[in-house]
Amino acid sequence: MDYLNAFWVGGLICALVQILLDRTKLLPGRVMVLLVCTGTVLGALGIYEKLIDFAGAGASVPLLGFGNTLWKGIKKAVDEQGLLGIFQGGFESSAVGISAALIFGYLASLIFKPKMKK
Repeated sequence: MDYLNAFWVGGLICALVQILLDRTKLLPGRVMVLLVCTGTVLGALGIYEKLIDFAGAGASVPLLGFGNTLWKGIKKAVDEQGLLGIFQGGFESSAVGISAALIFGYLASLIFKPKMKK
């Protein structure tokens, strides 16, 4: 059942984002920023953690989950270090994911030899 919940919640998030991209004039970069900010707000309200408990990776992998991860890191750092934690917490909590994306993106570029569009 965990796999089914992850599949349909993750699919629903992706479908809603695709509808947003198709039906509005928002550029993809702005939609990505909107998703991260929405995940942060839902995390701050305590809503997103319940969704992750229900759907697992279906909720934590999309960009909404990245915003929630940033929120959790910032909250923890502010509780421990005060106001300066605002600047440090997000980096500490998301460093592994960002590093993995950069490393695997670089490896993929070595394997597939990308070319610039003309």
